[in-house]
Amino acid sequence: MNHKERKQGSRKQGAGGNKENSSASGFQSSIPNLDDWMEIGKIVAPQGLSGEVRVYSHTDFPERFEEAGTRWILRPGESEPQAIELLKGRYLEGKNLYVIKLAGVSDRNAAENLRNCQLFVPISDRLELEEGEFHVMDLLGLPVFMQETGQLIGTVVDLMSTGHDLLKVKFDPSFTENQAEKTILIPFVMEIVPIVDLENQRIEITPPPGLLSLND
Repeated sequence: MNHKERKQGSRKQGAGGNKENSSASGFQSSIPNLDDWMEIGKIVAPQGLSGEVRVYSHTDFPERFEEAGTRWILRPGESEPQAIELLKGRYLEGKNLYVIKLAGVSDRNAAENLRNCQLFVPISDRLELEEGEFHVMDLLGLPVFMQETGQLIGTVVDLMSTGHDLLKVKFDPSFTENQAEKTILIPFVMEIVPIVDLENQRIEITPPPGLLSLND
């Protein structure tokens, strides 16, 4: 499994977070050992004639493409990312695309050979978040409990953004008998999700009446 470098936005009173979210998703099954990497983007096309490439971003941190330094590239069919130097980059407004220049890529043919390559950084290279923000990968798999009773509701299996951040929770069989595969979307706001305890690996919720049965 590889992880996309997303963060869950601050839980504001009455509002969701501020960034698009994406879950940690399966990579090509033939490529092992990506658990220690975060995917930051995918090269989708050359840009111009001088070796620049367009990158579709999978990160909430613009500095991954705008600041020079070492990144890691995984070419189709290869098993491990290889170090490569990012020389410069800029954002294309409205497209969620960056144009970047990589060391050793000097013409359009070389840039074309990088199409569909993916870019990574090590998980150990996480960037700092502001108070109330969370790395999405840290929320996935956390058990969710009712704050008042301590009853286990289920497990976070995904994070979604539809204007507001939503936790997708798969119900535990003990909570919904014979509906172990059922899921529910829980707004990630302070009123409903007051506790996210990463140290103790638990989330506590105070859902309003009817929320947990919306999909019945």
